[in-house]
Amino acid sequence: MSSLVEVKVPDVGNVPEIDIVEVLVKPGDLVAVEQTLAVMETDKATMDLPSSAAGVIKAVHIKPGDKVAEGTLIATVEVGEAIAATAKPAPAPAAEPAPTPAPVAEAPKPVEPAAQPAPVAVAGSEGVKPHATPSVRLFARELGVDLSKIQAGSGRKGRILQEDVKNFVKQVMSSGATASGGGAGIPAIPAVDFSQFGEIEEKPLSKIKRLTGQNLTRVWLNLPLVTYHDEVAIDEMEDFRKAVNAGQGKDGIKVTGLVFIMKALVAALQKFPSFNSSLSPEGDKLYLKKYYHLGIAVDTPNGLVVPVIRDVDKKGIFQLSKELAEVSELARLGKLKPADMQGGCMTISSLGGIGGTAFTPIVNAPEVAILGVTRSKVQPVWNGKEFEPKLILPLDITYDHRVIDGAEGARFMEALKANLADIRRLLL
Repeated sequence: MSSLVEVKVPDVGNVPEIDIVEVLVKPGDLVAVEQTLAVMETDKATMDLPSSAAGVIKAVHIKPGDKVAEGTLIATVEVGEAIAATAKPAPAPAAEPAPTPAPVAEAPKPVEPAAQPAPVAVAGSEGVKPHATPSVRLFARELGVDLSKIQAGSGRKGRILQEDVKNFVKQVMSSGATASGGGAGIPAIPAVDFSQFGEIEEKPLSKIKRLTGQNLTRVWLNLPLVTYHDEVAIDEMEDFRKAVNAGQGKDGIKVTGLVFIMKALVAALQKFPSFNSSLSPEGDKLYLKKYYHLGIAVDTPNGLVVPVIRDVDKKGIFQLSKELAEVSELARLGKLKPADMQGGCMTISSLGGIGGTAFTPIVNAPEVAILGVTRSKVQPVWNGKEFEPKLILPLDITYDHRVIDGAEGARFMEALKANLADIRRLLL
């Protein structure tokens, strides 16, 4: 005896609208439980949509390009004992096309509408000075908005208010103006016909990469970024890590240097709360966070994603190592949900497994700082009498100069270095 089961979009976090980018099944296909039926895409990640039942697809209710939400009907599956038994050992071939796209770099979620304006309308009265207060003019300058493009304010006698500036930014962004179109008066990069020089292949960018590019450009144009480079000797930390792994290897939990960096970073954040904050959209106050969630940039075949490890201050190195391994695997498989990549206080971007001596990471706004880590190597260090070999770890921290000044940035790095050089400090 058989029955029909409706497969719907599950809870994917607080996401009101999701794009269907690929449908992997058709009526008549045999599917197993957890087999991918379709691929969904938000502005932060691509996700597999698994089947909640084993059986035969009777109807598919979506197509590529559709927009869905939690509870939307995806497919109708005919289930039964005989059908389920057939489906379990032999998943349908439809699940075997090219690997499901994994999420790409986390698009930083702005607290307010995008801060990168790209005025496109041409005002007809360029010689007339816009009617606005000094505070509104300052607010517009911080966002890069040309007040002459706002034709009429909503205040008394046409005065331009702060809300008018915000609405103008919303309008420009929703009209399709992107970073490539030139923002804040920056001329756009001219189009080039590359086919005149040789053979080319045109490959459209995914929605995630397009939005990521816009957000990173917005941060680059609107945040006064400063990157501070330093290095620290981590011989003692590395010796301790090796000793821990030698004693705990049988448990299958491998402790990496990254978990020590996470703990050391949180200790520094507790000492310097301005690094654990976000700036209000108006730029007149800070939101100081009393929790310590760290974003960890993870390399996947399709780009970087930034899952968030929560309450790092309350967890030990073994629990952090386990969680880090789990979220890294989910990231590579494209199984992260939007909620898994939200709520970070500060991000760590580590290139240690690849190489490099230094780089300039871009702040993951609305965070105010990001820590970059490159490969450690043994170098000769002068101790006052002779050179001795030391394992040196390069560190790079980029911060929002509106929130953090140079002296505070240097003191923060010194505190972080002290924690890494002598991990016993983390017990104090």
